[in-house]
Amino acid sequence: MAGRSPVDRGKQGGKRSLAVEGSGIPLGVIAAPANRRDDGLLATALDTVQALGPLPDQLTVHLDAGYDDQPCRHELARRGMAGQIATRGMPAPVQVGPRWVVEHSHAWLNAFGKLRWCTERRRACVVFWLALACVILIIRRLVRRAWTHYRWDGRSHRRP
Repeated sequence: MAGRSPVDRGKQGGKRSLAVEGSGIPLGVIAAPANRRDDGLLATALDTVQALGPLPDQLTVHLDAGYDDQPCRHELARRGMAGQIATRGMPAPVQVGPRWVVEHSHAWLNAFGKLRWCTERRRACVVFWLALACVILIIRRLVRRAWTHYRWDGRSHRRP
């Protein structure tokens, strides 16, 4: 499951490609070795999102500079999705727009120590821990959204 990382002096490691909705709730996640290119994970990550059901007609996908090449643009066009992709070689602005939502989701997943220091070599174990962390994160986000948007009898006055 782990591959030699091109940025960490060849240490073994993994990466995850994460698709989230507008408030950071994970819709799909893919685990891969660290030496896999980001653009090769795009189609698989989008497949996990499309498995949820029909998507809105005007869907915009926000991607970082790792996806700035023709195969990614063709994949988005093939699926009928609009893409806002950061330009490779250009410095990123201080606020990179809607992409920060994905960075928050990655940070929330890094709060789980098992994912931060993953020593598993078996793919099934890595996928299990990643799925479990995503389920916990989804439940937390939905409870927080319900707490801030809805009122009900018997609700305590403290925030969770």
